[in-house]
This record gives sequence, C-alpha cells and structure tokens, in this order.
Amino acid sequence: MRWSARPYSWPYRFRPQNADDHGYRAEGKAKLIIGIGSDLIDMRRIEKTVARYGDRFIERIYTAAERAKAMRRSDPIPTYAKRFAAKEACSKALGTGIRSGVFFRDMGVVNLPSGQPTMKLTGGALKRLESMIPKGMKAHIHLTITDDTPLAQAFVIIEAL
Repeated sequence: MRWSARPYSWPYRFRPQNADDHGYRAEGKAKLIIGIGSDLIDMRRIEKTVARYGDRFIERIYTAAERAKAMRRSDPIPTYAKRFAAKEACSKALGTGIRSGVFFRDMGVVNLPSGQPTMKLTGGALKRLESMIPKGMKAHIHLTITDDTPLAQAFVIIEAL
C-alpha cells in the first residue's frame, strides 16, 4: 500500500492512495469499523456488589469460563472488574447497551491461542452483531483490557473484514 503525504490537508495528511468509500483496502480486502466502545469502572464497585449479592450477581453477569478464570486467581475482583468493563464496552460497540435483547452473559471474554483477549458473543448479542455486518464479510472483535487499582478499563473495536 502506498501512502501519500499531502501538505496542508490535515487531518487527512497521511491516507492510503487506494482508499475508497468502503474503507481502507489492505491486500485487496475491504475493512470497515462497525462499532467502537469503551468503559472505565471502579473495582471497588464490583467488590461491594459481590459482597452484597455474592453468587447471585456473579452467575447473572459472567459466563462459566469467566467465573472459572476468576476463581483461579488469589483475588478474583480485578478479573471480574475487567470483564465487566469489557462487556459494557462491547455493548456500546454493538450500539445497544444492555438492552434490546443483549444481556451480560451473551458476551464473554475469551483468549485466542496467542493469549490475546477477544469477545465471544451468543444469543441477542450475536444476533445484533450479525445484523450489523455487511453481507459477504465477517466480524472481528478487537479487545484490550487493563487495570490500575482501583480502576479497570476496556476498549472494543468491532471490525468487518
């Protein structure tokens, strides 16, 4: 891909010369950003909620795989907080929030073989994702999660390839 540097055309100073209306093309394939979402949460809020509601809250919000991963940790609260933030960010990227048939347990944080986190969607979240993706394309969900006590943050980008 060739890049063009055009002075005086900021903010589009560096753009691929072969860009078209369908997104930037790389290696002959169109790529579209379908949704972006972010969330920042105070871990103490999750800690208080778990202390108050216990397993009822945990089983309502988290998938079995997420619960198992958290329970392997000496302190599961940061793990729960990061995953809660990821679910909120994903629901924002889907454009619905937690409504319109999208529930917390429809979104689960999973890791690729490389260790990179991503989201696995089921139920209403998967239906919403499928309705957003143009025909002939498939979705890829980029996820980054981090924490710095007492905060946890997640950022989600949904891309159609």
